[in-house]
Amino acid sequence: MVRLYVKRGDQNQFLFDTKVSEDVTSVLQEITAIYNGRLKVQRLCYDIEDLANHGTMLPPEMIGLTDEQIEELKLKDTWADKCIPSGGFEFNKDDMGRRNGQQPKENMRAVLFKAIEDARNAIDKKLVENNTPMTLKIVQEAIHLLRGAVTIVYPMELPPHDVIRMEFTNTEDLTGTQASKEVIEPCKAQLWFAGHQLMPGKKLSDSLGTNDKTKVVVKLVKLGEGPPGREAIITEDVRKRMMADAYRRQEELKKLEQDDDDQYFNSPWADSGSLKRQVHGLENLKFRFGK
Repeated sequence: MVRLYVKRGDQNQFLFDTKVSEDVTSVLQEITAIYNGRLKVQRLCYDIEDLANHGTMLPPEMIGLTDEQIEELKLKDTWADKCIPSGGFEFNKDDMGRRNGQQPKENMRAVLFKAIEDARNAIDKKLVENNTPMTLKIVQEAIHLLRGAVTIVYPMELPPHDVIRMEFTNTEDLTGTQASKEVIEPCKAQLWFAGHQLMPGKKLSDSLGTNDKTKVVVKLVKLGEGPPGREAIITEDVRKRMMADAYRRQEELKKLEQDDDDQYFNSPWADSGSLKRQVHGLENLKFRFGK
């Protein structure tokens, strides 16, 4: 198996195992699906944290309005009575004005937060440091884990306008959000290695060689972004060690420059009276004084 170290820009993403005999197109599709899937898990974790703290989302026409404006416009959250979390709720106002404030009880919040923690750990970028590869199945299992936790707390399902429900049904609309800039459409995805694009329709071996037992860095790029920057010749750790060695050498040179040029006068061989004392037998004499 060849191991691809997938990066987006200079950011580590995940490790992906495949074979050099695989087609670039299929590998690119799976890597893009994993990349976008990890982004979905991150969005879900963020929104489920809000769900645990402030309940379900308000209808679109009520989001961002003050209580006075809602009362004046005679708007009502008709889903609030339908989507009550298991075990009841406590009121915790959402200062952002996006959710209805019906916070699940502590035991149900614990279910949601545990699922968030497990899902984040499953797709964490630190898995690269642990040499653990990522698969689409792992991403899907993380999403299923989050869905299961939400179902336990809200067995009646969330309102259809809640972004969490839309994420689970793949009907989310990311238009105008920062998230929309992060997602890469499969048809616009490119994979680059050593300054060259891996061309769809060809085999990985055409660019990576025929050795399956290798590990190479590839970069995921969106069409129109241009070629990604080349990898640094030395790693960050090596660079830091080199800088530390250079600084230590510089300090040593400074210390040498500060030493006086006539320090040798204090050396025994530079004592002009040393030879005379040796001739008269006066070298290394010790005196003992009586009482």
